[in-house]
Amino acid sequence: MDLEELGSVGGFFALRTGTPGEGQLPLARLYAGGTAPLTARIDTVASRLGQGPGTPERRVAASIAHLGLAARLWSVALGAAALHGQLPDLDPERLHWDPDRSSPDDLRLTAGRTLPATADSLRETVQYGHLVPLADALRSEVRISPQLLWGNAGSALAGAVRALHAWAVRSGRPEVGERTSALAAELFEHPDLSGTVHGPAMRRRSCCLYYRAPGGGLCGDCVFDRPPGISAQRS
Repeated sequence: MDLEELGSVGGFFALRTGTPGEGQLPLARLYAGGTAPLTARIDTVASRLGQGPGTPERRVAASIAHLGLAARLWSVALGAAALHGQLPDLDPERLHWDPDRSSPDDLRLTAGRTLPATADSLRETVQYGHLVPLADALRSEVRISPQLLWGNAGSALAGAVRALHAWAVRSGRPEVGERTSALAAELFEHPDLSGTVHGPAMRRRSCCLYYRAPGGGLCGDCVFDRPPGISAQRS
């Protein structure tokens, strides 16, 4: 598998391999209840958004932190499947994460096998292997709705699809775009992801809450056409 080519799609598609560095820990440890790194990550994002620890809107930072990690996981797995016909086994025991770093330096895979590039293997690897336990860990730290988190997961998957289509056009590799579309269509059939995005542009049906951060706005795929008032309906 050509990880250099995978990383050329964009920063979210990059995957480091080898011995984990200082500060990197297996994601399995987080999923098992060691949520201190997740708390630190949320606090870091909150600080960048201008929100101090313990503020009522800490769930905004939690949502943004979740969206970023979901995007990394989907991008690496779907990108490898679309480009190379296989994907790395992102076993949480071997996939290390550094909450203080962003892509491409946040993830490192120590070793492992490759898996066939099927929607089932992608679903097992990313959705069941990471997103379900990640959501559980996050909701143990912050009060945030499962629907919002699945909306983030769908948006992250759609973002990976758009990036791969753009890369396929730039690189003259139409087969990559075709494989991407076929795999994504199957993934979005799952009840938890079905309906999270819609239309050719894959616009999400929920909001990640970024507009509620100081100076925040709307994402390109947001359900809203303009930021609602502070007292408006929340997602």
